[in-house]
Amino acid sequence: MQPIINVKQLSKTYEYYRKQPGFLNSLRSLFHREKLFAEAVKQVSFSINEGEFVGFLGPNGAGKTTTLKMLSGIIQSSHGEASVLGYTPWRRQNAFQKQFALVMGQKSQLWWDLPAMESFILNKEIYELPDTLFKDSLAELTEVLEIKDILDIPVRKLSLGQRMKCELAAALLHRPKVLFLDEPTIGLDVVSQQNIREFLKRHNREKKTTIILTSHYMEDVEALCERVIIINHGSLIYDGVLAELLDRYVDRKILEVTFTHKISRSDLATFGEIREYAPERVVLEVLKTDTKKIAMRILADLPVDDILINEVPVDEVIRKIFTAAK
Repeated sequence: MQPIINVKQLSKTYEYYRKQPGFLNSLRSLFHREKLFAEAVKQVSFSINEGEFVGFLGPNGAGKTTTLKMLSGIIQSSHGEASVLGYTPWRRQNAFQKQFALVMGQKSQLWWDLPAMESFILNKEIYELPDTLFKDSLAELTEVLEIKDILDIPVRKLSLGQRMKCELAAALLHRPKVLFLDEPTIGLDVVSQQNIREFLKRHNREKKTTIILTSHYMEDVEALCERVIIINHGSLIYDGVLAELLDRYVDRKILEVTFTHKISRSDLATFGEIREYAPERVVLEVLKTDTKKIAMRILADLPVDDILINEVPVDEVIRKIFTAAK
């Protein structure tokens, strides 16, 4: 199978100049400036097949957004190669631009003072959509995203969740084969985040759209992505199945226990590391290999009302990987 996205040794280096503070230093900089270089992305390589939903993770400044901008053709690479749908993105060929979409949670493509419908009509003209295709896509997206009743309301009067649904509709009207999502749920409330996740999962499953997602919300990644690519300081440090990542880096589990009456903290310390404590509830961190044995001890020795065995949160695992990569 030919990859939809293929990246080889992709790099992006920015030039900038150092300027010392003060008037005299400003004068000196007119005649001599010290040129410096910042490597935002360093020789990253990966490939993604049709229909994959891949999480693209990293801390702030890791190079995630820069990579998406190169893959969408907004900026050109300094070195290396990239192919999306068989096109070199930064050549910005018209045929390529009609087959992908980029949604950035912190930047809007909708006209702020106009209803979303006006932006949809504008996109119809930009992508040269036939009337039938436009009407069919609009009807489908507005129904699935539940935005039929807000299309004629100025965007500035919509809630953040409503705006993000309209952003997704605008991006998907032309039925792109590749979708780049940069923090699509940032700032949304829990219900809106869940609604967006459910829509994206359904769209990926039904349309076979290839999707790359960057997000700081690990709930997004767990719910949507089987595979993750992790970069740190511009370099790729992991590319593989999310479940395998957890198995490799997680040697502990979390026990959440509630009791029928109060238990002292000292009586719980022998069972594991206490992460949270209340007289009738405790959250313990224990070695994965000892989980069953410790759970049985707690059930035998303490007045347990309920006990839950949970995995270590994915965001903690990612932080551990970043720390190890420094």
